[in-house]
Amino acid sequence: MKRTIGHVTILVEDYDKAIAFYRDKAGFELLADNEFGGGMRWVSLAPSRECQTAIVLVLADSEEKRARVGSQVANHVNLVIQTDDCRRDYDVMKAAGVKFLGEPNEVPWGVEVVFEDLYGNRFDLLQHNGF
Repeated sequence: MKRTIGHVTILVEDYDKAIAFYRDKAGFELLADNEFGGGMRWVSLAPSRECQTAIVLVLADSEEKRARVGSQVANHVNLVIQTDDCRRDYDVMKAAGVKFLGEPNEVPWGVEVVFEDLYGNRFDLLQHNGF
């Protein structure tokens, strides 16, 4: 049996602002932006088209969802974005206006730095060393 994770969801307050952040600042690729009527919209992005797992943006359309925007996993890292060059991506993303919670650091498993999206969700940008 072959299994993969197809997508993960991120709650957002505004589709278009979230798309602009992930595409224009974080450098993700917009995979789909389809409207189905009745307020239904499927928006997915990924760090690259080759990535097997995408982020699907979900509009926070209820009080319960709105209360969790930016804090789906409290203050923990929500997702790990793997890269072949953490420092390069850090420089590009920082110049585009992405908020980082420090600078790239050497750790036993590679080089990493944490950044936040426009809602405060935390992501780990990781250049894995194979450890």
